[in-house]
Amino acid sequence: MMSEHDFLDLADRYLRNELTDKQRASFEAYCKEHPSEAQRLDEHRQFIAQLEKHARRAAFKRKLQAARPASKASLAPTETPILTLWNKFRVNAFIAASVAVVAVFSTLWVSGYYSAIDKTTSNFSALRREMNSVKQNVHAQNAVIRSINSEQASQNFAPGQFGATGFVVAPEGYVVTNYHVIRDADSVHLYHANGDTYRAQVVYTDPGTDIALLHINDTTFRKFRQTPYTFKEADAELGEEVFTLGFPRDEPVYGQGYLSSRTGYLGDTTAYQISIPLNPGNSGGPLLDYNGNVIGIIRGKQTGLDGASFAIKTDALLRCIDAIPADSLVHPLVLNRKNTLATLSRTEQVKRIQDYVFMVKTY
Repeated sequence: MMSEHDFLDLADRYLRNELTDKQRASFEAYCKEHPSEAQRLDEHRQFIAQLEKHARRAAFKRKLQAARPASKASLAPTETPILTLWNKFRVNAFIAASVAVVAVFSTLWVSGYYSAIDKTTSNFSALRREMNSVKQNVHAQNAVIRSINSEQASQNFAPGQFGATGFVVAPEGYVVTNYHVIRDADSVHLYHANGDTYRAQVVYTDPGTDIALLHINDTTFRKFRQTPYTFKEADAELGEEVFTLGFPRDEPVYGQGYLSSRTGYLGDTTAYQISIPLNPGNSGGPLLDYNGNVIGIIRGKQTGLDGASFAIKTDALLRCIDAIPADSLVHPLVLNRKNTLATLSRTEQVKRIQDYVFMVKTY
C-alpha cells in the first residue's frame, strides 16, 4: 500500500493527465486491486471538482465586480467571515443537525418516553359498561316489551351493547349523557328504576367535551315535572362535599365523596377530579354539591388509582346547550333556575333526584 502522500501525489497527476501511459495503466491497476484506494481516488476527484467549481465562482464574482460602475460597486454587499464559513460548511452543519435530531428522538425512544405517554393515555377509563354479558332485569324487559308495538312484541328483545347513566336537564324530555356512551349506537333507550322505558334520539353531540344531548321521542312519554336541581355555573371549591347517582348495576347506586382537584385528567381545565369510587355504568351521571346543585357530569376514572375519578364541569354543558341550533330542538330547552333541594336531608335529596336519573342503554 502506498503512503497517503505518494497516493495523493499520483492521484493529482493522474487527474491532471500528467502521467505517461505506462504510469497511468499501473496506477489504474493498483486502484483496481485495492478497492479502498479506488474509493479514495473517487473522493479526491470530487474534492478537486469542488475546488475548481469554487475557483470558477470566485473568478466570475471578481469579473462581475470589475464590470460594475465604481459608484455602485461600493454599495455591493461584502461577504463577512461568518457568512464565508457558513457557505463553506453549511452542508456539514445540516448533517450534524440531522444527526442531533435523530440522537434526541432515539434517546427518548430507548428511555421509554413514548411508551410512558401511551401508558399515561391508557390510564384513563371511560365508565360505560358492556351489557351483553349482564343478566337482564325481568321487570325492565317487560317494560320494554310494553313500549313497542304489537307486531314487534312477539320478537325476542336483543340485549343492549352498552349501559351507562343519563339525567334530565329540562322537563320536555331532554336528557344529557356522555358522547362516548352513545357513540356508534343504532338506537338509544332510557330505563327508569320504576320500570318506565323510553326510546330516545340524539339531538346534539360534542365529542370534544364528551357530551351528548338526547330527547325522548316515545309516544308513552309524558312531560316531567320541573327538575328539583339547578345547574351551577361557577366552579366548585376544592374539598367541597359532592355526590352522584348512577347505574353501574341495574338499579341506582349512590356515591359520595369530595372534590379533590379543580382540574381533570392530565390537567384538563374543563373537568374536575373527584374522590368517589366509580365503576363502569356511572358515565353520564350527575355530580351534585351538598345543596343539590348539578356541578358536573361523570365521565371516567384513572385506572390503578383508587378514588381518582373525573367529571365534566357544568359550564361545558351550558356552552353545549347554547350551541345547539334551534331547528335541532323538538321543544324549547329551558333550564330550571330554582333549587328545591338545598334545605332537604341527603336521603330526601337522593329520593327526589332518582325520578330524573335514567339508565342509558345503546343498541
